[in-house]
Amino acid sequence: MIPDRSLEVLRAIVQDYIQTKEPVGSKSLVERHHFGVSSATIRNEMAMLEEEELIHAPHTSAGRVPTDKGYRLFVDRLGEVKPLSTSEKAAISNFMVGSADLDETLGRTVRLLSQLTNQVAMVQYPTLGRARIRNIELIPAADTRVLLILITDSGRIQQHVIELVELLDVQLIGEIRFKLNELLAGSGLSDVSKKLIDFDSSFASSSRAQVSLITESLLDQVDANRQEKIILAGTANLARREEDFPGSISPVLEAIEEQVVLLKLITEMQAEQHGVSLRIGRENAFEGLSNASVVVSGYENQGSEIAKLGVIGPTRMDYSSNISAVRAVARYLTKALGN
Repeated sequence: MIPDRSLEVLRAIVQDYIQTKEPVGSKSLVERHHFGVSSATIRNEMAMLEEEELIHAPHTSAGRVPTDKGYRLFVDRLGEVKPLSTSEKAAISNFMVGSADLDETLGRTVRLLSQLTNQVAMVQYPTLGRARIRNIELIPAADTRVLLILITDSGRIQQHVIELVELLDVQLIGEIRFKLNELLAGSGLSDVSKKLIDFDSSFASSSRAQVSLITESLLDQVDANRQEKIILAGTANLARREEDFPGSISPVLEAIEEQVVLLKLITEMQAEQHGVSLRIGRENAFEGLSNASVVVSGYENQGSEIAKLGVIGPTRMDYSSNISAVRAVARYLTKALGN
């Protein structure tokens, strides 16, 4: 059990180190914070924190810096996160207005999150396996062309122009659209293939070639998006913080380029305190992220989490501000998808 005063000293060390980038000594702690005790007492508290492996000396100087364990205790004892300023809230609200489709919305989201945190931001596309069909549209586009639009409950809109082998029959297209929606509306995308077996058998034999072209195109749209993906923004922010990564920044850059690694990582991360999940330093199983911290939150559609977003940066990050930003952007994205 860490005494309350020791926790206060740890909190001060973390905050000062994040702000100054310099190892923190007892003298500066006494000068910057009102502990009401002597430097000798603070040195004793620091010695205890070092014994508990919560802080360490990076070199022979008198200063100390937090360890991964120290950051973890600091985050776990955060009473509250730093609230967003009025200007930040306005920026989020304005940035999210006017997105035409899911791709644009997620693109705006990841850029916004990177700007708010000055970290690498990531947004996961909604998990396909959880998505359901909201509507299917078939719109005549030319004498032999029809536009197929697939709309899911996650807000995703897929479009594809189908080239028919004969002149377009508007009445037939209307019938296909009606029957597809009757059969598939509300169905999971993973069930589409099974439900379309023998779909063309309900049409006259003379129409089945066009019906098959349309259903094959629909299946292609579903299959083409089965691979989950993440979009990133702000990778340059890592380069500006290179001194915060011991040895080399290359392992972190390589890690964030591996979509499979990031997808596995954020899938495993579940919401903890303050509605976010954190992995600090060596808590990350993937070695390339052993000098980085990851902050993640889920976003929802129709009351259910559909994917996640978050930031990656050095362990010397402003956890309170980043937690607040990630949580707020996730909420705004949920709201945007619900509109």
